[in-house]
Amino acid sequence: MELKIISSSSAGNCYLLENEKEALIIEAGVRFEQIKKGLNFNLSKVVACIITHEDGDHCKAVQDVMAAGITVYASAGTHNAMGTSSHHRAAITDGTLKTAGGFQFKSFDVKHDATEPVGYLIKHAETGNVLFLTDTYFCEYSFSGLNNIIIEANYSQDILDEQVKLGVIHRKLRNRIIISHMSIDTCIDLLMANDLRQVNNIVLIHLSDKNSNAIQFKQRVEESTGKCVHVADVNQIINFNRNPF
Repeated sequence: MELKIISSSSAGNCYLLENEKEALIIEAGVRFEQIKKGLNFNLSKVVACIITHEDGDHCKAVQDVMAAGITVYASAGTHNAMGTSSHHRAAITDGTLKTAGGFQFKSFDVKHDATEPVGYLIKHAETGNVLFLTDTYFCEYSFSGLNNIIIEANYSQDILDEQVKLGVIHRKLRNRIIISHMSIDTCIDLLMANDLRQVNNIVLIHLSDKNSNAIQFKQRVEESTGKCVHVADVNQIINFNRNPF
C-alpha cells in the first residue's frame, strides 16, 4: 500500500491510500482533475472518499467526486454544510465501523470551527491501523495498535506570535488559528500520549506556509518519537504498509 500526497496545505488537501487494486480518497480539497491525475485516471479502483469537514480546502471537489459515482462519507453535519444531496452521500456516525472494499474506517469527533468535524481511524490488511487527524487544536482520545499516523502540525506558537509582532498576521487570525489547528507542540504531546511501538510512519500534514518550519518540525518529531517522519509534499509517495519491509 502507498500513501500518495496530492496536496497538503491551506490551498487544498487530498491524500490517496492505494495499491494496485483499490484506493481510498482522504479529503477532496483540490480540483477533481488533480485527483483523477493522482489516480492515473483509474476511477474504477476507488472504493470511497472520506471527508473530515466542510472547509473548501478539504471538500472542494466533493460534488464532482459523487458525480463520478464515488460514495462520499462524512458526518451528517458536514454533508449538510457541503450541500450534498446525491445518493452517493453516506453519513458516518462516530464509532460506527464502515467498510469499503478492503478498507474499514470509523470517525471520532475533533475540535475545529466547523459544523461537525471528525478524524478517522482507517484499517486495511496492508496498512494496519492508520490514524488520520487534521484541523483540530486538540484530541481527547488515545489510540492503541497504530501502524501509521497522518497528523496535522500546522504551526509553531513562537513563529505565529512573531508573525503577529511583525504585523504579518492579524491578531484576530492568530486567535482563530489556535482554536482550530494543531500546533507542533500539541502534535508531539499527542503522539507521545499514544503507544507508538508498532508505528512505521508519521506523516506531518497541513503545515502553514507562514507559521511553520518543516525541517525543524520533522527533526523535533523524530527526536521525540524515534520514528520515521515525513513532511507531506505535493506528489510525494510513501510506502504505507503494516510492516516496514
